Amino acid sequence: MSETTIGYIQDGTIVDTQSASDQPAGEPIHYDNSPEALELIRHSTAHLMAQAIKELYPNTQFFVGPVVDEGFYYDFRTDAKIGEEDLKTIEKKMKELIKKKLPIEKYSIPKTEAKAKFADDDLKQRVMERIDDANVSIYRQGDFEDLCRGPHVPHTGLLHHFKLTRVAGAYVGGDSDEEMLTRIYGVAFADKASLKAHMTMLEEAKRRDHRKLGTELGLFTFSDEAGAGLPIWLPAGARLRNRLEAILHTAHRNRGYEPVRGPEILKADMWKISGHYDNYGENMYLTEIDGQEYGIKPMNCLGHIQVFKNSGRSYRDLPLKYYEYGVVHRHEKSGVLHGLLRVREFTQDDAHIFCTPEQIEEVVLEVVEFVDSVMEKFGFDYTMEIATKPTKAIGEDAVWEMATEGLKQALTRNNLPFTIDEGGGAFYGPKIDVKITDALGRKWQCGTVQVDFNLPERFNVEYVAEDNTRKQPVMIHRAILGSFERFIAILTEHYAGEFPVFLAPTQVIFIPISDAHADYAHGMKKALRLKGIDAEVYDRNESMNKRIRTAEKQKVPYVVIVGDEEVTNRTVAIRDRRRKEQYNLTQDEFMLQLSQQLNEGTI
Repeated sequence: MSETTIGYIQDGTIVDTQSASDQPAGEPIHYDNSPEALELIRHSTAHLMAQAIKELYPNTQFFVGPVVDEGFYYDFRTDAKIGEEDLKTIEKKMKELIKKKLPIEKYSIPKTEAKAKFADDDLKQRVMERIDDANVSIYRQGDFEDLCRGPHVPHTGLLHHFKLTRVAGAYVGGDSDEEMLTRIYGVAFADKASLKAHMTMLEEAKRRDHRKLGTELGLFTFSDEAGAGLPIWLPAGARLRNRLEAILHTAHRNRGYEPVRGPEILKADMWKISGHYDNYGENMYLTEIDGQEYGIKPMNCLGHIQVFKNSGRSYRDLPLKYYEYGVVHRHEKSGVLHGLLRVREFTQDDAHIFCTPEQIEEVVLEVVEFVDSVMEKFGFDYTMEIATKPTKAIGEDAVWEMATEGLKQALTRNNLPFTIDEGGGAFYGPKIDVKITDALGRKWQCGTVQVDFNLPERFNVEYVAEDNTRKQPVMIHRAILGSFERFIAILTEHYAGEFPVFLAPTQVIFIPISDAHADYAHGMKKALRLKGIDAEVYDRNESMNKRIRTAEKQKVPYVVIVGDEEVTNRTVAIRDRRRKEQYNLTQDEFMLQLSQQLNEGTI
């Protein structure tokens, strides 16, 4: 792998060689697959793609082309209709430009001059509206140039290992009231092997896509008639979800949480007091009842505050833990809706813990232990990130600093590693975000722990302290899964639909060889259901082989064949998908095995 220096890190910022020429060089960035190098390579490949598109479709106008977690994209307007079938043509043109090793040059001009230069390009004008500086930078390669801060590699000859992955639509600035542009996504790496490995992962991700598996396994559906972003749980999906809820219910009760339930709609005045109305209002659904404005809850915290205030509390009651599987509604733009991962109605495994400031560390560590137990059970690695005060926030800086320091100390004193996400906190308090890694190495944001001094103050939440004075508790918001919808989507892709026995919506499918064996199969199904085990009998008028193939596609842990020998001996002939084995057991042995595997879900 070449050791070509393609940029520098100066004061924590990536600077390309074009920008570093007039200033002292920092730590060199070499041509490899480090995050810093990939930032340069992918940003430059986005411009290479734009140059190719411009040559193929000369009337194209470009908006923005940033690097994102999954690679890069460019948004543009064109008269041509570009589809997936056109990506290979664009790639071919890109490869022609790579062979030319075109220098990627940077120059700066006053913004007033740039506005005149691009006077006929309204998308460029929109980009410049976002720039506060008096000067703007432009990157040029061959006949193509675009407004850009950079950074970029020195020349196009370094951009061999790329792939354009998909075409999508994107509103200007992400605003659904604006024009729809064309967006092309791509990925790029420093070497062929890394690109190949990534493309293999993408193919596997397609195979595991929870939307595809959700349809094949009959877990959930969506209906235009019902409305976008509103999942409808089918029987198998509801059974899966119920199992997950039951596992979490037991885990909460064993850890001293009390179940509560708040209303799904509250007066708008409450959301104004909390700050949601001003700071989160664009994500809320508001309505009017009897001349009074109400808000459908986007979060569960206000209901739990009312539970706490319902009766007098003493320091002896703290920490006090409430949990609820709370249904919430958030107004998500249609362009970002994505299966169960981004919906408008979802259910949080939500909890709020009221404690004293001195108990913050103890409570946070207990929540982290809870998170660790859940993630270990489902086979996820995870990292933690502390998100600090955002630009849009309520409360004094001193309160924020105290809350943030409480989170940092809890993790630091117990040697728990974390990173910092500056400005990523909730508007009412800092938080720990839990990011899990699935079987394909993808990271997902799930659980969260938030320390909040602000809402208890706004709602006059108090307890009687040991010295008989009234004091304000700290409110800790926490979710382990985040939401059942999102977590089930991640689990489905993580397991590729091959759920463990304790979670599977159907544990067993019985296949009687003939009608004479159906009663035995149905009897077993009934006996299993009494033990909390879900089974189905495939006794439809089809060949046995077809019924076996259909059962295998449902990815159930056990397919059980029932014939004369099984009926006579009260046994079962098992095809074990998880162990990829076939064996025979007695009825009692099989029921015992299933019961033991169900107990493996205990957290």
